[in-house]
Amino acid sequence: MASSNDTNDTSSNNTQNAPGITYADAGVDIDAGNALVEAIKPAIRSTKRAGSDTEIGGFGGLFDLKAAGYTDPILVAANDGVGTKLKVAIEANKHDTVGIDLVAMCVNDLIVQGAEPLFFLDYYSTGKLNVEAAKQVVEGIADGCRQSNCALIGGETAEMPGMYSKGDYDLAGFSVGAAERGQLLPTEDLAEGDVLIGLASSGAHSNGYSLIRKLVEKSGVAWNEPAPFAKDKTLAEALLEPTKIYVRSILAAIKETGGIKAMAHITGGGFTENIPRVLPDTLAASIDLSSVNSPAIFGWLQKIGNIAESEMLRTFNCGIGMVVVVKLDQVDEVIAVLEREGESVAKLGNLVKREGDAVLYSGALANG
Repeated sequence: MASSNDTNDTSSNNTQNAPGITYADAGVDIDAGNALVEAIKPAIRSTKRAGSDTEIGGFGGLFDLKAAGYTDPILVAANDGVGTKLKVAIEANKHDTVGIDLVAMCVNDLIVQGAEPLFFLDYYSTGKLNVEAAKQVVEGIADGCRQSNCALIGGETAEMPGMYSKGDYDLAGFSVGAAERGQLLPTEDLAEGDVLIGLASSGAHSNGYSLIRKLVEKSGVAWNEPAPFAKDKTLAEALLEPTKIYVRSILAAIKETGGIKAMAHITGGGFTENIPRVLPDTLAASIDLSSVNSPAIFGWLQKIGNIAESEMLRTFNCGIGMVVVVKLDQVDEVIAVLEREGESVAKLGNLVKREGDAVLYSGALANG
């Protein structure tokens, strides 16, 4: 009869003879990660700008402020994600535009403070890495960086089995910009009579998609069917239209006119929540909604959900992705530069003395 020691020895030998467990057996494919790094190198190199080194593989990204032309800069940082718009991309198997959204949500937040975006880093996490889908996402990120003259200097890809449902992934973005000392926005001289102008959005951008997805489910329209509000696109293509990046046009207007006093990036919370973020307690924004040409997507969403206009205005951008506060005597000059740079501009109203709400509405949205 074998002793207990003999039994233990046999068990140990059996374990030693069994194949070793690898990281891949646990669901993490290092080779796939390496393949992704090689696949995205050309896209990352395409974002190179003065001051940057876009070669990846190190433990950190470098940026030279002096080489970028700054002498006494203040750094401004922003981070954001794409939210549940990613679920539309995943369910429609269309991953080439959400990377643009990721960049836009960060760099548009930088530009409202008068800061030029300099560099960007991304974080991509998933349960099981799909190299092709991830490559499309990163190529979109690189596209957004090129649009904003922002170098993609690093990032992280995390494969985390058990954290996500099959096919799901999440994104986060981090960007840093700079402005010379004394040139940050908003300025301290905001005053009654300053003019509010709006820059047209490209659609819903990256906000309100939890509600949008609920309304799509209610409508019964499939992702691959024609969009009821854009017959030349499928519903998925229309809803995945990427967030507009305003960096180049606004930088041109700032540098050429000096007439911009403040800006508000119209994201989640719409006009109602975002405009007050850049105003002093003594001033309110008076907006004529009839001056906003709200794209057809918003009229469709409003009809499907029987959504009150007030709810639309605090959930969606309703057709205006950026609100700019301009000196009264420089309105035409600022608009001319913005339109030259490709923006569609609307005069929305003025700053007035605050006696109650921070945003005052007149008129009604004109749905396109």
